[in-house]
Amino acid sequence: MKMKSGLTIAAAVLLGGIWLGGCATTKYVDKQVATVQGDVNGVKGDVAGLHGDLNGVHGQLKDHDARLAGLDQSTREALQRADAAGRLAQGKFAYSLVLNDEAAKFKSGGATLTPDAEAKLADFAAKLKADNKNVYVEIQGYTDSRGAAAANYRLGGDRAEAVRRFLSKQGIALNRMSTISYGQDDPVASNKTRKGRAQNRRVVLIVLQ
Repeated sequence: MKMKSGLTIAAAVLLGGIWLGGCATTKYVDKQVATVQGDVNGVKGDVAGLHGDLNGVHGQLKDHDARLAGLDQSTREALQRADAAGRLAQGKFAYSLVLNDEAAKFKSGGATLTPDAEAKLADFAAKLKADNKNVYVEIQGYTDSRGAAAANYRLGGDRAEAVRRFLSKQGIALNRMSTISYGQDDPVASNKTRKGRAQNRRVVLIVLQ
């Protein structure tokens, strides 16, 4: 009788141990599942964040493309060069100033700034400083079609550099400006007339911010 009672107690203890062990195992598994589920949720959150970032990038690219589409070719190229050089935080076109022969009075083959041109550039520099913004200015030099193409590229560069030097003296930082020569390319008027050639002898200042 005592043996039977002892066996009954042992069986109960064994079953209890199995039950308790089963509970412990279940709790452990539940804990591991919860941890994995948390990791999965974290990954889903990261993926959602990446999708949001990608949508933001796509939106910025669309805005950038739309902005470029509304600009003339030389301005688009200026903006693309500035973007490529990492010179701009936002890459926005602000405004431009054209100094053609009527304003700058560049003589054929010459790159010297006249008093009229210097007065306009002084006003331009004052505006830049008054705006108090970190702008970037690309100075583009152009010529008419007379003379050799290579010489005209040099002349366009000389005209742009003359403007850059003057603006530097007016307090515009040199690292906020760059020059490029288009020479006789991209005329705005016919080179067959005196008036047209005068319009093509010009310097264009593209202000980007």
